[in-house]
Amino acid sequence: MIGDLCFYLGAPEPAWLGRTEVPLFVSYGRLRRLKVTLPRSPRNGSWALDSRAFSELKEFGEWTITPERYVTDVYRYDTEIGNLAWAAPQDLMCEPEMLERTGLSIPEHQRRTVDNYLRLRDLWAATDSPADSPFMLALQGDPDDPSPDSYHRCWDLYEDAGVDVMNVEVVGLGSVCRRQRSVPIGTLVTSLQARDRENELPLHGFGVKTLGLRRYGHLLGSADSQAWSKHARDNNIKHPNCVMGHQVCNYCLTYALAWRERLMGQLEDAQCAS
Repeated sequence: MIGDLCFYLGAPEPAWLGRTEVPLFVSYGRLRRLKVTLPRSPRNGSWALDSRAFSELKEFGEWTITPERYVTDVYRYDTEIGNLAWAAPQDLMCEPEMLERTGLSIPEHQRRTVDNYLRLRDLWAATDSPADSPFMLALQGDPDDPSPDSYHRCWDLYEDAGVDVMNVEVVGLGSVCRRQRSVPIGTLVTSLQARDRENELPLHGFGVKTLGLRRYGHLLGSADSQAWSKHARDNNIKHPNCVMGHQVCNYCLTYALAWRERLMGQLEDAQCAS
């Protein structure tokens, strides 16, 4: 935790869920492939589920996993693994390459994102779980629009459907990878936060870069990243404390935890200096 920011470490292996109490971000695609007993999260552990939305659209141009299947699996993970903080919805990102894959417009991506959230919420209510729906709400918008207007239009769609966005536990900030490279994302975050005048909107930043966290991490409730893996791979890093047989620690928990600790220190230093 940096201030009020909860940082989820991107985990390439579901087995990590049983090996650390550090907040983890785990892919639904990898969990689905497990043919063995699911790992059990430690008593003080916490994790969030990535719905693999980007991979679904990139590979197939549409969702091939039904909401019913997804809810069934999330219910199992919540029950058997435990400590599930939230699960990402089956949303549709709005980057140009995603629009090209689906053949749909940004407004249609937004509409389907809202419809999916409502569907997941209703399906969860039909289970016997005593817990509230774990599915986060995702705001999608045009990553090439320098203004935040398209994200506010997505917000309006939720409100029109009867969803009080300002009282949702986690609000995901979608389609920001491209925006991080071009239009300053801080403007978007500030604009969305300003709309919630009474509370601090619990925004989650997907794959936010380190520089972005330094600049506007204090405005986010949480963020995730698996940049440690790319860093180890690109630099052929073998952590000195790693006892595994691999030559590069791009799938290594030892290196991932060390990277996270170093990042947390950097963010604390940046926060103190601001």
